[in-house]
Amino acid sequence: MKHFSLVAAACLLQAATARAQSFTLTGTVEGKPTGYVYLSYDAGAGDYKMDSAQLQQGRFTFKGTIDGPSMSSLFLERPSQMSFNEDVASLFLEPGNMTASLQKGKMKEATLKGSKAQEDMNKLNAARKPVMVNLAPLSASYNKQNLAYIEARKAKKDSATLAGMLNELEEIKEKMEPYYEKMNAIDKDFIEKNPASFASAYLLRFRIGSMKLPEAEASYNRMPPAVQQSAFGKEIKKELEGLRGGSPGSQAYVFSKTDINGQPLSLNDYKGKYVLVDFWASWCVPCRKGNPHLKALYAKYKDKGLEIIGISDDDGRPDAWKKAVAQDGIGHWKHVLRGLDMQKRQRKEPNPEDISDYYGIHSLPTKILIDPKGMIIGRYGGGGENDEAMDKKLAEVMGN
Repeated sequence: MKHFSLVAAACLLQAATARAQSFTLTGTVEGKPTGYVYLSYDAGAGDYKMDSAQLQQGRFTFKGTIDGPSMSSLFLERPSQMSFNEDVASLFLEPGNMTASLQKGKMKEATLKGSKAQEDMNKLNAARKPVMVNLAPLSASYNKQNLAYIEARKAKKDSATLAGMLNELEEIKEKMEPYYEKMNAIDKDFIEKNPASFASAYLLRFRIGSMKLPEAEASYNRMPPAVQQSAFGKEIKKELEGLRGGSPGSQAYVFSKTDINGQPLSLNDYKGKYVLVDFWASWCVPCRKGNPHLKALYAKYKDKGLEIIGISDDDGRPDAWKKAVAQDGIGHWKHVLRGLDMQKRQRKEPNPEDISDYYGIHSLPTKILIDPKGMIIGRYGGGGENDEAMDKKLAEVMGN
């Protein structure tokens, strides 16, 4: 048995080694003849590498291995020493030889030759550029206001001040929304027209959470096997499994947690009732703004068998979670934390306690409607329909 295990381990190691392919990245930096360039990239299987190369008369060379196209980040200062808005070049590494041209102070204008995936990203970025020009000042304003809010929270400013700052952030986000919609349309068009591009797979990985299941599955199925079996493709498949588990037609994952009052809670306790599972957070302005509507729905349907369970993304801020529940007057229904272990997440380790993963939750608020038999019959928010559709469905099943 021990011999078999050693042989199996050797085979796995050999297979992993066989997938690894070498790359060489040479380049120049205008405006910085000496010092270092830093490269961060995924070498495969979530193994993130941080490498450095010494500049000699503005030239540098990196060598390493990757298991396929990999998005990388190039820095001119150590990342740990960088501020939030520091210049970074994001480029697609591929096996083989590549050449990069960087410029100090304009890292986002970096160019890369020798990478087909980067060529595809260049075409996409050109299509995005007119929208980005209008979005940039709003993004800068949002980032500035967000940093101010973080500092105010650290300084323990009063709740009225913090609420006002959150409202200002929400107003900026509302102005940004039309541009995000245009960007999404451009990205969707690119993915549809370039299913064999690794750039499309990279994009789809981050769009899955906001797509309805049939659309997401269709986009994935159009991709050729080589792309589906890449690191990006495997991540997409995993996200699809989560989205499928949280979409109508699936049996709801049965979670068990300790609630806000220290009492045990299980979804199984609600068999025979309609349950609206509300994924939210104390820091989520749209979530908080939607709470009065949830209260109205609960008052309307609670005597007809509707239950609400709030699942908060506040694992790192339990006091803020409890305060928000009290402030918004939503303690009439049950509340639990999602179970996110950030250390496990950063180490790419499984986190079976995280309820959000089982329902494919990537944006807040998102609500899941479960029928008395434990089947999901509605998804509203990220990857689902809107609140008007939720109201209509509740009126249908609960009786108006």
